[in-house]
Amino acid sequence: MLQAVRALRRGAAPAGARWSFERCALVGASPWETGGSRHQRRRQSTVDSKVQAEIMEKCDDLHASFIQPLNDKTAGPLEKLQTGGYQSTKMPFVFVLGNHSSGKSSFINYVLGRNIQTAGVAPTDDSFTIIAPGPSDLDQDGPALVGDPDMGFSGLRQFGPTLTHHTELKVRSGTSTNSFMMVDSPGMIDSPMSRSIYERSDPDSPAGRGKGADTSRGYDFEGVVRWFAERADVILLFFDPDKPGTTGETLSILTNSLAGKDHKLYVVLNKADQFKKIHDFARAYGSLCWNLSKVIPRKDLPRIYTMCLPVKSRDGGAGEGEVELSLSSGLHDLEATRDDVAAEVMKAPKRRIDNVITRLTDSVHLLQVHTTVLDALQKDYRNAKLIRHGTTFAALAAGGGLSGGSVFLGAPIEMAVGAAGMALASAGGLQFYNSKALKAKHEEMISVEGLNHYFGKMYTREVSEGDESITASWQRIRHGLHLSLASLGIDGVSRVKASEQRELQKILDTEIPSLRRQAAPVQFSFFGTKARK
Repeated sequence: MLQAVRALRRGAAPAGARWSFERCALVGASPWETGGSRHQRRRQSTVDSKVQAEIMEKCDDLHASFIQPLNDKTAGPLEKLQTGGYQSTKMPFVFVLGNHSSGKSSFINYVLGRNIQTAGVAPTDDSFTIIAPGPSDLDQDGPALVGDPDMGFSGLRQFGPTLTHHTELKVRSGTSTNSFMMVDSPGMIDSPMSRSIYERSDPDSPAGRGKGADTSRGYDFEGVVRWFAERADVILLFFDPDKPGTTGETLSILTNSLAGKDHKLYVVLNKADQFKKIHDFARAYGSLCWNLSKVIPRKDLPRIYTMCLPVKSRDGGAGEGEVELSLSSGLHDLEATRDDVAAEVMKAPKRRIDNVITRLTDSVHLLQVHTTVLDALQKDYRNAKLIRHGTTFAALAAGGGLSGGSVFLGAPIEMAVGAAGMALASAGGLQFYNSKALKAKHEEMISVEGLNHYFGKMYTREVSEGDESITASWQRIRHGLHLSLASLGIDGVSRVKASEQRELQKILDTEIPSLRRQAAPVQFSFFGTKARK
C-alpha cells in the first residue's frame, strides 16, 4: 500500500520537475557564473558530477543499511525512520531567515532574477516557501510537497498538520540559476518571550530540545528551523537596521536551532543604505554585535555582512543594474558585500557534497557516544539484576536444603514444613527488597547525574585531555537519552553488539576519510598540490 501511494505521488509530481543532484550539477551556468564576474573563479567546479553522485549514493547507503537501523533499535539521537530519517533533499538549497522586514524576500527575488516573493515592510507571508527551478511556473501545496517521496521534505510531517498547511512549493522557470532551491521562512518576531532563551537552550531543562518547545505559531518553530538548517547548504540570517536582533525569537533561534551550523551560516545586516548619519549606523551595528555576543559563547563574533539591495529589488522587483541611491561614499562597499553574499549563495551546489559528508560524520559521532554509554549502562544493570536475583535464589535454595536435610535426618515433618515456609517467606521478603533496590538503582543510573557518571567512565581519557568534541556530542544527546530510558527503561532498549560498535569505528576510520579524499578538490603531497582527476 505504501509503495502504491509513493508511485501515485511520483505520477502526480509537476511535469518535468524530476529534481536530482546529478541534474543540478550538469545544468548550464547562471548569469552569476558567466561573463566577467569577479566571483567566477571561486565557483569553478571542483569535483566531477559522476564522483559527486557516487559520494551521495555511498552516504545514503551507509545510513540506510547500518546507521538508521542501529539508531532506531537503540532509541538513538538521530531522526527515526518513521519521521523521515536521514533523507536529504533532491537538490541543494539555501535557507533564508530573518525579521519580517529584513529584506529576505527581496534578496531572493534579486538572486533569482524574478519577482517571485511578495516584499513589504509589514509581514507578507506566514509560510515556509520552497522555490525550485522548473520548466514552467506552478505552485504546490504543503500536503502534496510533504507527501512527495522523492523531494526530501517528508520529514516535516513530524511537526504536525499546522506546519504542513503552512508550507508550499513554488516552481519557477527562467530564474538566474537552475542549480539549487531557495527556502523563504516566516519573518521572526522580536517580542519578549515567556521563557528565558538560556533556559530553553539547556538540553537538560524541561523546556529544552523537543519537550516544552514554543508552539505559539501552532507548531514547533525552532524545531522546524533546526530541521531545515541541518539539511541546508547555505544559511542566511538577515537583520533589519531598525530591529537588530534586540530580543526574543531571533536570538532564540540562533541559540537553539542554529547551534553548530557556523560553517554554513552567514549573518547579514541588510538595508544599510537607509542610514542617513554614520552614528546611526554605528548604533545599529553595535547593538547587533552586543546582542549576538549574548548568545555566541566566543570572544570573536562571526563576520557580519553589511549590504544593501538595488532600490527596485527592495520594492519587490528583481534584476541587477537598477538605479541605486548614492547616500554615501561607502555605497560601493555595500555593493561589494552584496556580491560576496550572492557568491556564497551560488556555491550551494558545490557545498552539498561536503555538507553531506559532514552530516554523516556528525551522525556517526553522536550514535557512537550514545551506544557506548548505553552499552555501559546495560552491562552494569544486568550485573545488578544478577546479583539481586542471585540472593533471592540463594535464600530459596538454603530453605529447600534446610527442609530436605530435616527430612533426611528424621526430624518431624512439621519442622521440615516450617523450615520451608520460613525460607519461602524470607525469599519473598528479600525479593520485595531487591525489587525496590533495583528500581532505585535504575532511577539513579538514568538520572542526568548518573548518565554523566557513565559518560565520564567511558570517556575518561578524552575528558581528561579536554576533548571538547566528545563533550559537545554528549551534551547534544544526553537529554534525549534520558527521556528514552525514562520512557522505555534500560531493558526496553535493544542491546548494543560489539560488532556494531566496531562497525561505527570502521566508518569513522575508513569510510569517511575515503569519502573526504574523493571530494577533495586538490591532492596534497610533499611535492605540492595538483588538481584531483
